[in-house]
Amino acid sequence: MDKLYSPSKMAQLRDKYDFRHSKSLGQNFLSDKNIIDSIIEGSGIGEEDLVIEIGPGMGVLTAAAAECAAHVTAVEIDRHLIPILSETLQEYDNVDILHGDIMKTDLKELIGRKRSEGVTGKVRIIGNLPYYITTPIVMKLLEEEVPADSITVMMQKEVAERIQASPGSKRYGALTVAVGFYCTVSHVTDAPKEVFVPRPKVDSTVIRLDLRKEQPVNLTDRKLFFETVRNGFSQRRKTLLNSLTGIRGLKKEEIASVLQAAGIDPVRRAETLSLTEFAGVANEIAGRLPGQ
Repeated sequence: MDKLYSPSKMAQLRDKYDFRHSKSLGQNFLSDKNIIDSIIEGSGIGEEDLVIEIGPGMGVLTAAAAECAAHVTAVEIDRHLIPILSETLQEYDNVDILHGDIMKTDLKELIGRKRSEGVTGKVRIIGNLPYYITTPIVMKLLEEEVPADSITVMMQKEVAERIQASPGSKRYGALTVAVGFYCTVSHVTDAPKEVFVPRPKVDSTVIRLDLRKEQPVNLTDRKLFFETVRNGFSQRRKTLLNSLTGIRGLKKEEIASVLQAAGIDPVRRAETLSLTEFAGVANEIAGRLPGQ
């Protein structure tokens, strides 16, 4: 019998269930065992752990996770894949298939329910994310402060490079700073476009995000911190003095004073600032607002 990850097995399942890949859902299924193994190993799944998988497809990664974890809940948006998953995962009594949109799924409630059912290990989120919605999914998981220990996900290589970028590089941006606030980031493996069915136009990368237990910087106002980051990067060619002018109604001379107090040269651009420096600027802005 063909392995589930083999293109021939996928073709057999497609024919049996009259399934057609959806371009609108960004469906590109992984067909390389070495990369599947690297994802499972890189995610650090343990035998007592709860795994939440985003977009299981035909269940290739789901089955591999089920071999290692206490329980796997796979969230799949495409109803046409549910009967396929019911077949490919039928031998695993530790897998739930949830038909739903991960962007609308209450993961805190899901995790709480599994805890009440006796799954006590770490929470590991894994998935092969659709390119078109990668950033919204990642930011949902982080901003909602889902009680997970790690997030190990496949994404477009360019997006992974942005998340892993260093200050001063072309890829460094608001996404880099935002993810860095919530997580430490590590590279797991690369996946060339040739290992997917159907083949996408770009290569992919798997990264692991380990959720921080403590905030990496002290903030007077978290919302203002992220607002400062967004404003800073809103017009990359502008200096910080210009890009931050107007934030919370502050005038140019007030922003100049903010930057001086934070020890930041006003002609610097946002892509040169570290997370710590952004925090310093945001805290200085907060100190100049009414009521502070």
